[in-house]
Amino acid sequence: MIMKMLNKTDLTPASFLLTGIPGLEDLHLWISFPFCSMYVVAVVGNCGLLYLICCEDSLHSTIPKALSIFWFHLKEISFEECLVQMFFIYTFTGMESGVLMLMALDRYVAICHPLRYATILTNPVIAKAGLATFLRGVLLVIPLIFFTKRLPYCRGNIIHHTYCDQLSVAKLSCGNIKANVVYGLMVALLIGGFDILCITVSYTMILRAVVSLSSAEARQKAFSTCTAHICAIVFSYSPAFFCFFFNRFGSHTIPPSCHIIVANIYLLLPPTMNPIVYGVKTKQIRDCVIRILSGSKDTKSYST
Repeated sequence: MIMKMLNKTDLTPASFLLTGIPGLEDLHLWISFPFCSMYVVAVVGNCGLLYLICCEDSLHSTIPKALSIFWFHLKEISFEECLVQMFFIYTFTGMESGVLMLMALDRYVAICHPLRYATILTNPVIAKAGLATFLRGVLLVIPLIFFTKRLPYCRGNIIHHTYCDQLSVAKLSCGNIKANVVYGLMVALLIGGFDILCITVSYTMILRAVVSLSSAEARQKAFSTCTAHICAIVFSYSPAFFCFFFNRFGSHTIPPSCHIIVANIYLLLPPTMNPIVYGVKTKQIRDCVIRILSGSKDTKSYST
């Protein structure tokens, strides 16, 4: 009888309520200020980098919804909007990981095969690699959204998070979420695990090549070309590792508020820090910014 009632009842919620950071509701206003600052830096910095690149020769964030929770207590998000948000979160984080992997391969070719760089990394090759990275993210994330959409939801509609995290949404279901858990882990391994493996192999080869250089100046120059990329890797993967291991092993020992804060930092820290890191470490970008700020049209590079 109960099963018949369930079958006749629409168990797809019209909307969810995002609570923000449980246990820290009184601090939401103060927490919003660093979040907002990081978001502004991410948008302005990345748009500025794109402008400089276009003049000389991604960004999607869930922070606006988080800020609406902190500032205006606008916690409601429709079921469809939640799925769309989830799709873009995982697609763009997967693409970001892929870009870091491709940059590691770029550094490997530049340092280990400098004379063949232009012939190996041609424009068609770069375009195909970028397209493959984009399609990988989209094609792997779509089934995850489908698994979440098909679930029956009968445990309320309150998500204890600032955005639609896949596991947080799935835990509201009264159905079997094993497919979500297993496939989510598989996607993490196929994207993050594969990219980290490629990055590790690339930098192992780079390290071997750099150490074999006889000139200390050449070694320093080779290492300096990788500094910005290594910083980007640290900013991207450090909070990602924390979130991954917390979801699987530390949910009973680490406060949920700590996990949610780190999950938001994981989404926002890379796009916030990347324009700063690359702006400081990349001489061409730094020189261009100095020319724009000084109003100079001189194309001569400034000294480091």
